[in-house]
Amino acid sequence: MRPRAFTTAIASLAALIAVAASAQDKPAAPPPPPRLIVALSVDQFSADLFAQYRRHFTGGLARLQNGAVFPSAFQGHAATETCPGHSTLLTGVRPARNGIIANNWFDLSLTRADKRVYCSEDVTDPESSADKPVVSPRFLKVPTLGEWMKRQWPGSRNVAVSGKDRAVMMMGGHAIDEGYWWKGTGFSSFKGAVLSPAAVAENGVIAKMIAHGGKAFAAPAWCGPRDRAVAVGKDSIGQGRFPAPAKDITAFARSPRLDAATFDLAGRLLDQLKLGKGDAPDLLSVSLSATDYVGHAVGNEGVEMCIQLDQLDRSMGAFFAKLDKAKIDYAVVLSADHGGVDTVERLDQQALPRAVRVDPALSPGALGKAISAQLGIIGIDPLVYGDGPFGDMYLSRALTPAQKGLALDALVAKLRSHPQVAAAFAAGELSATPTPSGSPQDWTLRDRARASFDPERSGDVVVLLDRAVSPISGPGKGYTSTHGSAWDYDRRVPLMFWRKGMNGFEQPAPVETVDIAPTLAALLKLKVPDGSFDGRCLDLDGAEGNTCQ
Repeated sequence: MRPRAFTTAIASLAALIAVAASAQDKPAAPPPPPRLIVALSVDQFSADLFAQYRRHFTGGLARLQNGAVFPSAFQGHAATETCPGHSTLLTGVRPARNGIIANNWFDLSLTRADKRVYCSEDVTDPESSADKPVVSPRFLKVPTLGEWMKRQWPGSRNVAVSGKDRAVMMMGGHAIDEGYWWKGTGFSSFKGAVLSPAAVAENGVIAKMIAHGGKAFAAPAWCGPRDRAVAVGKDSIGQGRFPAPAKDITAFARSPRLDAATFDLAGRLLDQLKLGKGDAPDLLSVSLSATDYVGHAVGNEGVEMCIQLDQLDRSMGAFFAKLDKAKIDYAVVLSADHGGVDTVERLDQQALPRAVRVDPALSPGALGKAISAQLGIIGIDPLVYGDGPFGDMYLSRALTPAQKGLALDALVAKLRSHPQVAAAFAAGELSATPTPSGSPQDWTLRDRARASFDPERSGDVVVLLDRAVSPISGPGKGYTSTHGSAWDYDRRVPLMFWRKGMNGFEQPAPVETVDIAPTLAALLKLKVPDGSFDGRCLDLDGAEGNTCQ
């Protein structure tokens, strides 16, 4: 017989082994909510650009690829512009419901002469106009993530910085503690606001940089294939290096230097406000505008965009290093407000001969004159209001109901008969269309238009140009290419989440940018009423756990 002590020891060891095995079977306890959410938007950063350059990144954009990567996220709506795109990122709501249908729309009931409305202006302020707005988020109909955070944790800080005021308004919303955007020669803020020490210090650094100028950027070796001149009108693009002559403000603001300054200001605000170190979690939104400015000026397939993305990656890496040094438990999300397409002239050289510039006959003014002549309408000019040859178009209120019915039918018919128009929808058609659901890559053009249709603000007609038709009829210096279409090169963007220690993975299935807010809300254990979001929570655990529970 075995001694009793030996038998007891064996039983104890077996019990310990059983407990250890049981512990291994259980998923690890989820980490506590992060103390700081860093929400990054790269303006005009398409999924195509990300795919093209992702292997070359070594800084911030390389780090994010170690997290949860969704390479096919969609801005599902048709109005792929800066304001609608940014409005989805932290509201979790599409433009049809959040009210931000475009960068500009028309309100023919306004008493001011200019009926055009800027998406981020306070139209109740007599000093405001679409061209010189008094900046405000008043048109945003729903709360942002920062607002939900402040409702649950009043001590939470909601801070937003960008090169563009509309990005700050749409990401920050109606309860911004500190908001800054580029204006003129430096960063500005709300009407009547006193600049913080962080903004004053950053503007001082910028002033010295502008005064002294800066050297051209060196192109990495992997940019070589993009370094080729392409004629666009009277100018040439494709080989720029962003030199900044002394006192040239535009050269500073339309280059990678703007993104670096935006990150620098964000870092100063991080220090000044001690973000991530308070009793409540904080939100820091940073929208980087230079990629969009470069894309508009010279397209996205030249050496200029290659340099821009390389510099963005470096600046982002430096910003993450600052966050690391602060020893803050932070989580990052990065996406984009929209994608973009290259210049027509280079597309034509690169296997897309169907790429063309829009027929000037599709401008609102030309359409109005044509409809007036067709119907014999005299004395109403403009008959058709619009911000360009696509998107929302509005018929004059001076028309009688009978005239408006005829004009609407004539306008829709004329648009649909044009070879450069993919679709034209009357407001009544879109109002009767159900809200789209399912995978955004499978949505019809009508679904896409419906996702950015608000019956209170949208036009009498919504126009979608055909694929590869640029709405810029006559390119000029600094404006050769754009976005705004219903096609996937403008709708599809990358989406990445990163937090130290997380299980990284890549999920190629389509998701939406409206999925960001519910995903972050779950990560924060933020209580938001059912039905507040159009998107769904994405499980970021990457293993047996579930961050959405």
